Amino acid sequence: MTAAPRGDRIRRALDHLRNDTTEEFDSVVPFGPEQYRDPGIAQRERDLVFGRVPSIVAHATELPKPGDFLTLQMPRNKVIVVRQKDGSVKSFVNLCRHRGALLEEQEKGRCRLFSCGYHRWSYDTDGSLRAITRDNTFGEIDRAQFGLIELPTEERHGLIWMVDDAGAEIDVASWLGPEVDDILAGYRLQDLLAVRSEGFDEPANWKLMQDAFTDNYHIQYAHPNTAGKHVHTNVQVVEDFGRHARMLSPRKKIDRWLEEDPGDRDLGRYVIDGHFLLPNSTLLRQPDDHFELLTFRPHPTDPGRCRMEMRLLVPSLEASGMTKEKWDEVWDKNWKILLAVLHQEDFPLLRAAQTGLVSANAGGMVLGRNEVVNQIFHRELRKLLA
Repeated sequence: MTAAPRGDRIRRALDHLRNDTTEEFDSVVPFGPEQYRDPGIAQRERDLVFGRVPSIVAHATELPKPGDFLTLQMPRNKVIVVRQKDGSVKSFVNLCRHRGALLEEQEKGRCRLFSCGYHRWSYDTDGSLRAITRDNTFGEIDRAQFGLIELPTEERHGLIWMVDDAGAEIDVASWLGPEVDDILAGYRLQDLLAVRSEGFDEPANWKLMQDAFTDNYHIQYAHPNTAGKHVHTNVQVVEDFGRHARMLSPRKKIDRWLEEDPGDRDLGRYVIDGHFLLPNSTLLRQPDDHFELLTFRPHPTDPGRCRMEMRLLVPSLEASGMTKEKWDEVWDKNWKILLAVLHQEDFPLLRAAQTGLVSANAGGMVLGRNEVVNQIFHRELRKLLA
């Protein structure tokens, strides 16, 4: 599918509002509760999805200088992501090659080398084994064979992507496809700053979480006093790019143009552009052109748990034209609103759903034709698992 101009998509949204319609999938599709609780399915997802295709792990500005690192739990590996001396980014399994001790316990930091607390073996930030303590008595080994295990990593469009398997390859442009690659290039996310980021370990399957953050159908009902006051429910314009999708959701302020022809006016401030990036990310472009990035990763063993990470990507202070005081105020307020909606509305609903899905007689369920992006997500996931 060729990406449509924003103005055309906004006018399609106005037509949906006038006609009480929305985009629709080919058919209603049934599915079962085992998708959210079966250990065998969870294992296949870890191996065949996250072990084979790129997923987003950070924004470039979270590792601004050489030696900056962060650690994370991927579905298959504990990982260190570190900025190299040449400006590139590499990722390694967070494991000393001597006796398997966790190499780095800090969530993030800066270092010249990684040093194991067990026997003080040390590694350069490029993963090479630098020093073996008491090497005169340890014995001879080929140090080149005992560097850190590297995981395929690529920085593209200001985002850091990884495949969670040392034997895999990575090509983010090919994975995105030309349409989505061009869309992300146009946003120049590399010029933005990850002003806030936080992770949450939640007792819910990752797909349950991912579904909630591509779904325009629930807004009025789950968020009546927050997003429901500002964004239309069950009205989306969706572009299906195969693996990925873009979805435009109109804000209620656009209603003034339902009876009046907007002509050539730019109505971008009346809509939210969402992007589903297979396998596990939602990128939201807000009317003021800041972005919210949401990612969802399976727990390494428990299908009933996941890790959600949220990032707020904004223009730098210099690019914003704001005073430092105003800049801090604006993004602190935005972040607090996001956190409040997550913790008071989304998380309680999804935690409760997961507890219900383990019921012995949980029946079959169904995705509606109006849940187009959810349909795309599950369709593409089935392909990866086939």
